[in-house]
Amino acid sequence: MTDATAPQRQELPDGPGVWCVNGPAAVAMWREMLPPGGYDRAARRLRPGDTLLDIGANIGLMSVLCARTAPGLRLVAAEPAPALHTCLRRNLAEHADGDWHTERTAVSDRPGVLRFTYYPEAPGNSGLYADRAADDDITRTFLHNSGIDPEDAGELLEGLHDGVEFTVPAVTASTLIERHRLDRVDLLKVDVERAELDVLRGIDAAHWPWVRAVVAEVHDEDGRLDAVRRLLHGHGFDVRVTQDPLLAGTALYDVEAERPV
Repeated sequence: MTDATAPQRQELPDGPGVWCVNGPAAVAMWREMLPPGGYDRAARRLRPGDTLLDIGANIGLMSVLCARTAPGLRLVAAEPAPALHTCLRRNLAEHADGDWHTERTAVSDRPGVLRFTYYPEAPGNSGLYADRAADDDITRTFLHNSGIDPEDAGELLEGLHDGVEFTVPAVTASTLIERHRLDRVDLLKVDVERAELDVLRGIDAAHWPWVRAVVAEVHDEDGRLDAVRRLLHGHGFDVRVTQDPLLAGTALYDVEAERPV
């Protein structure tokens, strides 16, 4: 039996080698970084020396993509799960050539200590608001849209969202901005499994003008997508909402927001 928390090496398709805790999960997450998705579009808009604030960094694939796209990128990445944070640091040490820092913390609308659910077999679905039934449904729909036979999908889902709960520290995005003395955030990336609105609400009014662009995965549950869209519009962003065709029929959407030129 292998240690589910031990870093392992994974070569990514059309990408670099990275450290991860689950090779197939890392490959699946890397697919989200590739064209024609919103993460790729956001990364390509970065310029050398820009600043990325990566919230819900996981093993750091978005940070790695951005660092490879924009040399000298200044980067702050937050990830609360210890095993994922270990891989995050290793990956940035290998792939980021600018000034980078990581924090082993969740990001929310207020500081504190929060319950976190970690899925060893699906680390990208871990979070503060993990919902096993809902996460199974999303994955089942994704597998169906991918052409996977329902019986095979059922086998793949078995134990996928067996979670381990522990407590993690939490800070606000504004705390990270102040702590790392950021005077601008050229890209704010948010992928926090239902906590995206909390992250955005944790940005102080004084810091919003420093944010140039946002890319976020949003779970449209309880009106969250409209709330995120209204918040970003209210801070002066043009907002674009898309959905990966493989996620059609789920509550998962990609939100891209930019300030008008």
